[in-house]
Amino acid sequence: MLSAEKGDLLIMEQYSYPWIALYIINLNFMKTSLQLGIEASGLYTRDFLFLAAANFFVTTCMGGFFLFPLFIKDHGGSEADIGILMGSITISSVLARPWIAQVVDRFGRKKSYFLGTFSFAALPIVYLLFDGDISGYYKSLFAVRVFQGLGLALCFTSAFTMIADLVPPERLNEGLSMFGITGLIGVAIGPVISEPIIRNFGFDIYFITIAFLAVLSLIVQFPLPETYIPGERLDEGVSFLSVMKRKKIFGVGLITVFFGIALATQSSFVTPFAENLGLPNISVYFIAYSVAAIIVRLFGSKLADRVGETKVIPWALLVIAIGFLFLVLVDNTFLLIIAGFITGCGHGFLFPCLNALMIRNEPVQIRGKISGVFTGSIDLGTFLGSISLGYIGEWYGYRHIFIATFLFLMIGLMVFLGYVKKNLR
Repeated sequence: MLSAEKGDLLIMEQYSYPWIALYIINLNFMKTSLQLGIEASGLYTRDFLFLAAANFFVTTCMGGFFLFPLFIKDHGGSEADIGILMGSITISSVLARPWIAQVVDRFGRKKSYFLGTFSFAALPIVYLLFDGDISGYYKSLFAVRVFQGLGLALCFTSAFTMIADLVPPERLNEGLSMFGITGLIGVAIGPVISEPIIRNFGFDIYFITIAFLAVLSLIVQFPLPETYIPGERLDEGVSFLSVMKRKKIFGVGLITVFFGIALATQSSFVTPFAENLGLPNISVYFIAYSVAAIIVRLFGSKLADRVGETKVIPWALLVIAIGFLFLVLVDNTFLLIIAGFITGCGHGFLFPCLNALMIRNEPVQIRGKISGVFTGSIDLGTFLGSISLGYIGEWYGYRHIFIATFLFLMIGLMVFLGYVKKNLR
């Protein structure tokens, strides 16, 4: 995981221009959505577009923090420090999910989203106080990272709950897919914006820029209505644990954990693998991955609403699994691009389908808890995958990581066919 982050930083400057195309795609998406909003007001409403724009800015802010390891190293931190401080966000995010989900359902979607976004606007300013060797403020920095994990959990859980409230039930998968495009592009653009700022202006301007992006998200989300209905308190007595134990929710959550493991492979181990092969254009994998996911969202988002998520998810699991297995064969840049495109296609279908299947036909009053299970399952899978696959790579090599990822996803496919489909209501 650590070498993957350093590898991304080394290649980012040389290959940053292709990501500009993703930014243009995002602008075109928003423009097209505005035009579609006139014809299909049931989905591409003003509120949908404002929330999508807010999501773009806050995920760009989050993407900027992918370069935070540079700050740690520059202030005397080791690779172990990077692992601890970067992992602290995921740990706190996972552990706080039950409480976060309760807040979203009780306190409201918009208020929760505002608080989560506000944390990303305020906490970067706190980082300005940290100077000198990291050993002098390690505990304080760790505490700030833990609080940032809480903000991360609050942002994602409330955003996915809110968009589910806004999207018509018959177009749930399409709405989640199109909404997710802004997140895909935002996370990609964040490091591209941040890297030259760090190099040319230093970390203080870097943190201020990240905070400014979150402020833009706060401004854009200001006109949004509160989708939470105060008068309906049917969630009384319904705990996060009781929701998670429902057979459908538990089953889909388990599949989502396997998906999170795959995301750990994609984000942490592809780059060092390609570096070991001596491939010059490592970033093309991530470009192909993101472009494929976006294309699938743009042109295939209506498919699951028409045929049902249960018919799409098995194929999506198979496609993304094949994409990771294909990495075993990679020995040149062209094959790396093909692997990225295949896995991106699987991701483009799988993420919104799992999200929609978990939410569909569930009461609006517990959607916050359901979104908490979904996003928490991704974080848990990413955390477990980073650790377990890291040991596999250390003991047996990178290609065995991709074989293990394929097997994990195949287990997920068998669990879906043998357990989840039988317990759908």
